[in-house]
Amino acid sequence: MPLKVTTWNINSVRLRVNLVTRFLKRTQPDVLCLQETKCPDDAFPLKQFKRLGYEHVAINGQKGYHGVAIISRVPFEHTDTQSFCGKDDCRHVSVVLGEHANLKDPITLHNFYVPAGGDEPDPEINPKFRHKLAFLDEMRVHERLRPEQSQRSILVGDLNVAPLEHDVWSHKQMIKVVSHTPVECEKLIAAQQSGGWIDCMRVLTPEPEKLYTWWSYRAMDNWRTADRGRRLDHIWTSDALAARVSSIEIAKQYRGARRPSDHVPVTATIEL
Repeated sequence: MPLKVTTWNINSVRLRVNLVTRFLKRTQPDVLCLQETKCPDDAFPLKQFKRLGYEHVAINGQKGYHGVAIISRVPFEHTDTQSFCGKDDCRHVSVVLGEHANLKDPITLHNFYVPAGGDEPDPEINPKFRHKLAFLDEMRVHERLRPEQSQRSILVGDLNVAPLEHDVWSHKQMIKVVSHTPVECEKLIAAQQSGGWIDCMRVLTPEPEKLYTWWSYRAMDNWRTADRGRRLDHIWTSDALAARVSSIEIAKQYRGARRPSDHVPVTATIEL
C-alpha cells in the first residue's frame, strides 16, 4: 500500500489553515508534518483537520515562535518530543506508525524545524548561528536519529540548510549566505551520514538538476520569474525504506497562493 507523507513549513498554522485545508483536499496525504506552526498546543486548529479525516495529531508548540506538528489520517502507536541544545523551543516531534495503521513493520517518523541561524554566518558574533551549528551537531550524535539498517524510519522537515551546489540558485553567490555556508552544509551532511539517512529527493532527482522548496518573501511578485530558490525542506529515509520511495512532488504552485508561506509542501509516496 502507498503511504503519502508531506512536509511543509507553514509559517503560522492558524493564519494559513485555509491554505492547508485546500492542500489536504487536493493532495490527500496520509500524514502531514508542519513546521513553524507558531501556535500553543491548546490553540491548535484541531477541528478543521478532524473534519477532513485527520483525527490523529501530535503537537509540540508554543506561542508565536517555532512549533511542529504531525497530522494524520492513520493512528499512532507512540508519540515523542526531543529537546536540543538545552532549549525547550519546540523543534521536534516524532510518531510511530504500526499495527493501528495496518503496518506489519512499524515506521518511526521524525519532524524537525532546525534553527534558521540569523543573517550573519559567524558564531562568534551571532548567537543564532551558533545555536544552529550546535543543533546540527546534536542531530549528528543523537542516538534516536541512528536507525538500524533494518529499521524503517523517516526524517522530514525544514532543516534550514541547502547542502548541495544545485540546491540554491547560485552556489557562487550563496556560499557566504546563511543556509548554504560550507560549515552548515558539512554539519548537515555529517548528521545525515551519521544516521545512515538517504536523501530521497536527490536520489530521485540527482544533481545537476536544481531543486528548490523555498523562495524569499523579499522577491515579492517576481519570485517565480527570478526563481532564486533554495532547498531547505528535506525528506530522508533509513536504508530499509529508501528503495520504496516511488515519487516526491514539490508543490511549487502554493508559493503563488494568496498570503502564502515562503516554503511549499513536499510530498513523498512510499510503497509499503
